[in-house]
Amino acid sequence: MADQLDCALDLMRRMPPTDIEDNLANLIDLVPDLCEHLLSAVDQPLKIATDKAAHRDYLLCDYNRDGDSYRSPWSNKYDPPLGDGAVPSDGLRKFEIQANEVFDIYRDLYYEGGVSSVYAWDLDDGFAAVILIKKTQDSTKKGQPMKGTWDSIHVVEVVDQGNSAQYKLTSTVMLGIETETDQSGRVNLGGSMTRQTEQTQQVNDMNPHVSNIGRMVEDMEMKLRTSLETIYFGKTKDIVNELRQASGASAMMARQAFAADISASLGSRG
Repeated sequence: MADQLDCALDLMRRMPPTDIEDNLANLIDLVPDLCEHLLSAVDQPLKIATDKAAHRDYLLCDYNRDGDSYRSPWSNKYDPPLGDGAVPSDGLRKFEIQANEVFDIYRDLYYEGGVSSVYAWDLDDGFAAVILIKKTQDSTKKGQPMKGTWDSIHVVEVVDQGNSAQYKLTSTVMLGIETETDQSGRVNLGGSMTRQTEQTQQVNDMNPHVSNIGRMVEDMEMKLRTSLETIYFGKTKDIVNELRQASGASAMMARQAFAADISASLGSRG
């Protein structure tokens, strides 16, 4: 099964990220025995649900799923209702409530919209949590031909060490952009990026777990956004320029001739 899973994951990495849900469903149909392993290993675009009791939106993922039900971070209840669903311990639930409030403010400051959710679960030597953020922008409603989606998934494992704790953060960002005009037609650009980091930090009243995790997530998102901007978009622009120059052939020849004249003039002076 291990070889099959490795091959399946390698295949998913090579498929278009915009079709990840359909590709994953088709792969599960081919190898149903790997269903649980694939669902837990492959990051999918986040979906939004509404907690009718709390009147708040929350995000769905494998970390708040139990069977076919999903737990809301606001009411701590499953939908559809589930009597014996997994929930965090009382102490960890307090952390979860505080983390949801903090990252809701973080989301509003950095994203100016969207939905965020934080889910936590107990481990033998500490706890783990996932921070989810989703922002969807549809500018077509404003007369601009562009749609975009940003999904952030941050999984952090915390090992308590008395007055300090070891944090292992695994962050994935999925970005999708679609634009359509009469001149260029439809253009889809999508991709994902995953990075990991580990830190050991002091834990006290001035530096609780929420603050330590918040700083790590903030730094990681800054690095991921910079990488997406410089690598993905920058590389795409370079490839397009190699395939098709923005200026015409005559303009390029005139520019090259001008550069040659300057080079010759400088050489004659030497």
